Amino acid sequence: MKKPHYNNATFLLSAPTLVELPPDHGMEVAFIGRSNAGKSSALNTITGIKALARTSKTPGRTQMINLFRLDDQRRLVDLPGYGYAKVPLAIKHRWQKNINEYLQKRECLKGLILIMDIRHPLKEYDQQCLEWAFHSNLPTHILLTKADKLSRGAAINTLIEVRKAIEHMQSTSVQLFSSLNKVGLDEALLQLDSWYTEEE
Repeated sequence: MKKPHYNNATFLLSAPTLVELPPDHGMEVAFIGRSNAGKSSALNTITGIKALARTSKTPGRTQMINLFRLDDQRRLVDLPGYGYAKVPLAIKHRWQKNINEYLQKRECLKGLILIMDIRHPLKEYDQQCLEWAFHSNLPTHILLTKADKLSRGAAINTLIEVRKAIEHMQSTSVQLFSSLNKVGLDEALLQLDSWYTEEE
């Protein structure tokens, strides 16, 4: 299967629950991470489409499962951010339930891109997500975003620390990433290509 053209990404739909998602076939790669970790910016950088995913100064704007179509078979998925969002607890629980159901039941999910702010890596939810993905045999690739906020040396040190923390997890990888200066963009695209071009 040929590599997808990420700059062809178009908004498909926002689904509050799994029932509203498109049929469970083809290939999906989902983006997940703490609110304010740079998930929307990473999606925009990877596709080269500035306003594809909304970016906001207010964390937690992604409240539904947002799907972006690459072609007839392949989609990018933006999952609700966990953490900061100033919303009632009942809504947070509903988001969490939807995320869990999506990750557990979606057969066409090929991989997970876990977004972490390089200045605050491996928070509790991040670690829970990694452990769950590992035990579920779901390949996971970590983007340490906002790498431009640290010196090169400090960024490399954090990368090494995270790499050590996940060394027991097969099919889990990590890289530096910056939406501002495109550090790590090629590496991220290669990872996506590897998932999207697997034979079904």
